[in-house]
Amino acid sequence: MLGLNVVRIGERRRRSVFPLAASLALTGIATACAGDLAGPSPWDEVDLTTAWRTAEPAALGVDAAALERAAETAAALGRMRSLVVAREGRIVLERYFHGFGPDSLADVRSVTKSVVSVLTGIAYEQGHLSSLDLTLGELLPAELGVPTAEQAAIRVRHLLTMSGGFEWDESNVSEYNGWRLSGDFIGYLLDRPVVSPPGSAFNYNSAAVHLLSILVERSVGAPLELFADVSLFGPLGIVRRRWEPMIDGTVNGGAGLDLRPRDLARLGQLLLQGGRSGGRQILSEAWVDQTTAPAWSWSTQVGRVGSLTYGHLWWVDRDREAFFAWGYGGQFVYVAPRRALVVVATTDWRLLSQEGGPGPLEAAVLDIIVNGIVPAAPAL
Repeated sequence: MLGLNVVRIGERRRRSVFPLAASLALTGIATACAGDLAGPSPWDEVDLTTAWRTAEPAALGVDAAALERAAETAAALGRMRSLVVAREGRIVLERYFHGFGPDSLADVRSVTKSVVSVLTGIAYEQGHLSSLDLTLGELLPAELGVPTAEQAAIRVRHLLTMSGGFEWDESNVSEYNGWRLSGDFIGYLLDRPVVSPPGSAFNYNSAAVHLLSILVERSVGAPLELFADVSLFGPLGIVRRRWEPMIDGTVNGGAGLDLRPRDLARLGQLLLQGGRSGGRQILSEAWVDQTTAPAWSWSTQVGRVGSLTYGHLWWVDRDREAFFAWGYGGQFVYVAPRRALVVVATTDWRLLSQEGGPGPLEAAVLDIIVNGIVPAAPAL
């Protein structure tokens, strides 16, 4: 196997907070074209480039007392940083905790994976990726690494469903940290054998999602973060973000994105609106439906919340017909379409491994969302 060669497009360097106007000026990448709204909602969908509107919970049929109880429970968690609730495109609750504020960038870890899913969909729909059945053998340039015959058969759709089949154990931080510190981010993964047929078994793998982000970057011919700025963040009105740089000139596609809580809510609102922002179709409704549908028959439980499974880099809540992005330590963008509800929660996840791991905090935050906030907003 060849070692990873450093590939830079125009010898690019990434700034920690990239001004969107600069990226718009630097690229001619075409964004998704506007289209007629399909399947209009019973409420007015919002133009996500405009400022968030707020509303009193009761005005939108939300139990204000239940929201307050949820916010009080969140405030009691020493690591809680933000809680934002939007109903029908208007914010009905917004709280910040322990020094965090509305302009603070939240390091949301694996929520990044759900953003990569959206970017994969946009790249596919813009024609940069001709098929989700393209394989590593077809897409991975030799200078980045040479896959084995088994690895060469892994398809884009397998990377989207965590089913590439690599030998990998991300049940604790050791595997991720070893990969992150390796400096050879593709080679580290390709050094692992394929231990299950691609597409046959779920195995959570941040390095494989980073590999997918590299394939998207190569397919569009521009840095991933620049493609995101122009094709996703700009059309959502997101003008500030930080994306963790890697030493090979890429950004961390598995867990490296920082966004403000209100901007995370914009991402959730986009999917709630079937990929639309105002009259513009940024991502097709068909992709939204596919990516947020269960890809597996199994279910798991987190604390008091059960019936959870996985889609295409989005988690799925079967019982509530909802889906969510989930990052290490309790970062959530939870979307409940039947309730026209988006909930964002962020925490301080640092050094959780020294406190027994992220499990208790993740369970507590998800419980606040699912058992505290979701029932406060009846189905429409």
